[in-house]
Amino acid sequence: MRRASRVYGSQAVRLVADIDHDPWGSVRASLYETARVVSLTPWLSGHEPRLAWLLKQQRSDGSWGEGPAPYRLLPTLSAVEALLSTVRSDTAGGTGRERLAAAAAAGLAALRSLPPAGPWPDTAAIELLVPSLVSQINEHLDQPTIESEPQLGPWSRGTHLEVPHGFREHRHEQIAQLCRSAGVPAKLHHTFEGVFRHVPASTVPVPEGLLGSSPAATAAWLATTQSSAQREPAITALTAVARRYSGLFPEAAPITVFERLWVAAALAGPGLPPACRATVRAWAYDIYDVAGVRGAPGLMPDADDTAMTVLVAALAGEPCDPAPLSAFWSGSHFDCYVGEDTGSVTANAHALQALGAYTRSRPADATHRLRMDLVRDRLLAQQQPDGPWTDKWHASPYYATERCVTALARHVGPGALDAVRSAADWVAASQHDDGAWGVWGGTAEETAYAVKTLLAASAALHHPYERALNRAEAVLDTSGRAPAHRHPALWHDKTLYAPQAMIQAEVMAALEMLRTRHAAEHPSQAPSATRREQPHAC
Repeated sequence: MRRASRVYGSQAVRLVADIDHDPWGSVRASLYETARVVSLTPWLSGHEPRLAWLLKQQRSDGSWGEGPAPYRLLPTLSAVEALLSTVRSDTAGGTGRERLAAAAAAGLAALRSLPPAGPWPDTAAIELLVPSLVSQINEHLDQPTIESEPQLGPWSRGTHLEVPHGFREHRHEQIAQLCRSAGVPAKLHHTFEGVFRHVPASTVPVPEGLLGSSPAATAAWLATTQSSAQREPAITALTAVARRYSGLFPEAAPITVFERLWVAAALAGPGLPPACRATVRAWAYDIYDVAGVRGAPGLMPDADDTAMTVLVAALAGEPCDPAPLSAFWSGSHFDCYVGEDTGSVTANAHALQALGAYTRSRPADATHRLRMDLVRDRLLAQQQPDGPWTDKWHASPYYATERCVTALARHVGPGALDAVRSAADWVAASQHDDGAWGVWGGTAEETAYAVKTLLAASAALHHPYERALNRAEAVLDTSGRAPAHRHPALWHDKTLYAPQAMIQAEVMAALEMLRTRHAAEHPSQAPSATRREQPHAC
């Protein structure tokens, strides 16, 4: 295994220590989620500062949110509904009804100016959340208290919002009807706010903390529940999240499972510093679950987090039995979770990496090779004609492409190297003039994925992409010198978000791999020796 440089080693140790001491995870507050809490729990401590924060986050064009215009649809709907709800219920406090009404009117105008037909992003439950919020906004606009506001009167008396093309106006009500008879399925707990007005609270189990790890879903559940004894754990959980995130709310909390697994896997690329290994082994041991790993409390077990746990355990020298992945096997690939509507190539790429790392720890065990071949073929079939892959968990194809190339480069077979070459050529050709990569402009995160793609391809194809790699080094070095750098939000949940520590780990690791790529000793994906000869069920 390549020896980590002193600078990288000290940075990695510090990052791992910071993560180990944070029980919540490093992620920015969500505008969408905070607005839902403002609307549904105005009595929760910190309401007025949250209103002030929402006003401050409004863009000059009247919209809210990050990314291109289609990504701003849901955050803007959420903010507008929250402001209208506040004006209607007269809970503005010292913020002032007039300011809120003016901001809501500007938001309504921004919604009207969004592209009428998208294309809309494949974010979590967007097909439910958008029509639900449009319906709520129109109900507010029908109220005399809204019509009496000078800035909002024209909107009340005029044509109301229409559900954008591509969405079904009553989809949330149709799903709610199914939930009334069969209960709200676990996969909808995270986005319960999309159906809460149409289902009784009894259709959801009483949460022990956050419902579906979501502040918005929890606030919606509280809005339907009267029992003080049942409400207390949820209120306590919301208050604790607000305390951690300066009175605001991320879209999921805590994210420590996801954060620790993705950070550990990234740092293992150039080699885990010895001082980190014990902590990373402890993470894998604590996270591993024979029933499958949940990304956060209240979520369903999923193949992505389960695969990453198996992978990280192997990279840390303590391979774990990958048997829990079998629960997600469909016959040709891994479903991300039971009842999934749209598949994930990155979850399957992670599963292929995990099974490969496990198999390398037990060369005589061929149990998983057939599944590995089928997953490889699945990934090959989903590659885009011009070379990249895309995935529902991330806005950028550079993330999915790096995951697939990394997996395929280690599990070659018919077509695999051709796919790696096609992907690498696409990456090299799409580099920006300043040496960065990015779908909406160059970012350090996407540059890190592109660099790792080219390095993996170089090793597999014996074809260096030196010119592109040399140009990228300065981009990563600049970002690496500013660990507090605000990385753009590119990850998909209900809206875009940015897991800061994970992105920082990817940038650090890619820069270290760049700087040491000419070393005589090349890295392996798993340590050459482990403390135990037999893998175990962590």
